[in-house]
Amino acid sequence: MKSKYHMSKEDNVFLAKRKLVDNIYRSAVLEGIRVTIEDVYAFMQNVNTGTLSVDDMLKLRGLKDAWEYVLNTIDDALTMDYIKKIHFEVCKGQNVYPLGEYRDKGVGITGTSWRPKLPSECDYDSELKSILSISNSLERCITLFCWIQRSQMFLDGNKCVANLVANKEMIRNGEGILSVPVEKIGEYFTYLIHYYETGDMTEIKNFLYQNCIDGVE
Repeated sequence: MKSKYHMSKEDNVFLAKRKLVDNIYRSAVLEGIRVTIEDVYAFMQNVNTGTLSVDDMLKLRGLKDAWEYVLNTIDDALTMDYIKKIHFEVCKGQNVYPLGEYRDKGVGITGTSWRPKLPSECDYDSELKSILSISNSLERCITLFCWIQRSQMFLDGNKCVANLVANKEMIRNGEGILSVPVEKIGEYFTYLIHYYETGDMTEIKNFLYQNCIDGVE
């Protein structure tokens, strides 16, 4: 998989900070949070427009804190404990339990009868190690994004966690930013459901490569 951008880590961090409002907005909409880009911009300016519920504000706060955590720990080793920490940051203060830990019950997924395995039936450490051994950095990042979503490790926030973890690797390797444009989310979910049901990443990886990578030369 050919890299689209060849940025320095420092330039990629700078880009992520400049696009933080947009990144949070896209992550929020992908997770099903009903916000506008104006809502997110106002929130980041500590302005209460009165259009957001308390729950939505807590979710935006979690995304903001999680992005800041990622950018401040960009060189930390990517482990399952790190991924759990991202979940903690994303979902803290919300009615999500267990927080920062794997789910302990089954989950259903909208749009499909397919069900992910329980975390107790999986070896995430081994799976993560296998993904991190992928030599092509962009493919490694996209694979992380897909894998975390399909694994459904947590009771809530899996898409946000997947996005943040993938972008930690994207930024660290100067690959740009990975995010699904809001106008492409419907199409993206079609590929995501197919991937859930088949375990085949081919089509969703191609979609992400063609539509969801941003950066600067």
